[in-house]
Amino acid sequence: MVEKEKQPYGTVLIKAAGILDFLSSKKEPQALNIIAQETGLTSSTALKILDTLLLIGYVKKHAETKKFELGSGLIKYAHQYLSNLDISKIAYPYLKEMQLHLDETVHLGILEGDEILTVNKLESQKSIVCTNSKIGLTKQLYCTAMGKAVLAELPENEVIDYLNRVELQAITENTITNPNELLMQLKEIKRNGYAIDDNEAETEVYCLGVSLYLNEYTYGAFSVSVPSYRITPEVKEDIVQKLLKTKDSILRELQQKYVFI
Repeated sequence: MVEKEKQPYGTVLIKAAGILDFLSSKKEPQALNIIAQETGLTSSTALKILDTLLLIGYVKKHAETKKFELGSGLIKYAHQYLSNLDISKIAYPYLKEMQLHLDETVHLGILEGDEILTVNKLESQKSIVCTNSKIGLTKQLYCTAMGKAVLAELPENEVIDYLNRVELQAITENTITNPNELLMQLKEIKRNGYAIDDNEAETEVYCLGVSLYLNEYTYGAFSVSVPSYRITPEVKEDIVQKLLKTKDSILRELQQKYVFI
C-alpha cells in the first residue's frame, strides 16, 4: 500500500505567502482576479485570504479601485530581522565613514537565494536618480554591482549552476544577457577586486561594488551608486579606492570576530 504523501500543516499560510510574494513583486496595486490568476487560486479563496491579511495589516485595499498592495504590518518584522544581522552592525560605521567622504548613496546587501537583498541604505545629500532602491528590496545578481561582485567570488561550478537556473533577462538596454560575456566580466571583476553596473539594473545610474567574502563564505556586498552624468575617471578612482579600503576594514573585523570559522 502506497503511503499517502503528507500535506504540510497550515497550507493556507503557504497560499498567503504566495499572495504576499506576488504583491511584493509589483509596484502597482493589483486586482483580485489578477492575484488569483497569478497565484493559482480561485477568486473566492484569494479573497478570503486577502481579507485575513487585511485584518492584520499585511495588505491594504484601495477603496476606490478595490485593488490590493502590501501593507505596513510586515515592516516591524523586516526591520527587526535586518537590524539583527551581524554584517549590518559590523559594516555600518565603515560604510558611514565612506559615505561621508564620498557623499554618494551607499547600499549594503546580503545573498538571498539567487538575488541580492538590500539590508541598509545610506543616502547622499546630492541629487541622485536612483529611484529603484530601498531596504528590503531584492535585485538580480547578474545586473548589479553587488550581485556581480558576489558571483565573481563564488567557485566556478556554483556560478555555472547559477547560470543554468537563472535566465539573464534584459532590465535595461545595457544589461548583459549573454552568459559567456558575463563569465568573462566576472573574471575581470575577480582580477580588479570590484564590480561595475553601468546602467544595467537601472538607467542613468552607475554603481561600483565589492563583495565581503571570507573563508569561503559570502557575508554580503556593498556598493556606491552615482548618477551616470557625475561619473568621471577621477570620481571613479576615488570611489574604487574608498571601496577597497572599506572592504579591507570590514573583512579585518569579520576575521577577528569569526576567528574560529
